[in-house]
Amino acid sequence: MSAPAGSTAVLHCQSQRMVWIQDRLKDRQRVVHWDLYRHGPEYNVERILDMFSTGDQRIYNAYNQGRVSINNTAFSDGNFSLVIKDVGMSDKGIYSCNLHHHYCHLYESIKVQLNVTKSARREKKFWDGEKAVFVVLVGSTVALPCVNRRPVWTEGHSEEEQQVVHWDRQLPGIRHDRADRLVDMYASGERRHYGPLFLRRKMNISEDAFILGDFSLSIYNLQPPDQGIYSCHLHHHYCGLHERRVYQLTVEPPLAPELTAAPRSLPSEEAGESQHRKRET
Repeated sequence: MSAPAGSTAVLHCQSQRMVWIQDRLKDRQRVVHWDLYRHGPEYNVERILDMFSTGDQRIYNAYNQGRVSINNTAFSDGNFSLVIKDVGMSDKGIYSCNLHHHYCHLYESIKVQLNVTKSARREKKFWDGEKAVFVVLVGSTVALPCVNRRPVWTEGHSEEEQQVVHWDRQLPGIRHDRADRLVDMYASGERRHYGPLFLRRKMNISEDAFILGDFSLSIYNLQPPDQGIYSCHLHHHYCGLHERRVYQLTVEPPLAPELTAAPRSLPSEEAGESQHRKRET
């Protein structure tokens, strides 16, 4: 983009995905639930249990009370495996471990097949090319694996410290990896400016950036030394979101002042009356 010297340039950087909405619900934003898919004449799906990151578990079938569970530390150690005690023939089917992060709009799923046998010699575990398969002895205890230790599932705090926008400037002839950092701004409100004071005063981002989703950089009193490549980097490290905008800024000569015609004086009333009297005489 180009702008005349002395003007104000606005390098637009907007993203509704980066609008920071404080996670007021906190521990109810992350949830894991296990479902059971049964094969048969009437193919059906049964919700086994839910567990929120507070450790609260909800078991849907009274028959499973005290028989199925997830470790209460799942959302800190990343182990969401489902433990089934006293396995029965009715427990066989395909189980799915589903992780939901409502704040980050993330969803991950793992499937495990459980077969039940009455012969100890037939117990085994294998991979069928799509999922793990467990063949276990009736009456035994099994742990269907579901492990995910990504920080987004095991860390539920400090979102505002992990959302940041920063602007860089790459002067003509300078490589992109040697670009100068201009400003950092965090969703918490913390702001860091770089470079000399006069540069800090002429380049800025709105204080409401993370509320409006508008991270545009304003450059006041544009001058030729301000030319270069500007890049806006948006990071939401907690949710794994990253975006980038790049501008080539060119400064043109200042606009010439508009020429206006010289004002013409209108004849006064006295001059008009004098000319009228002369005509009468």
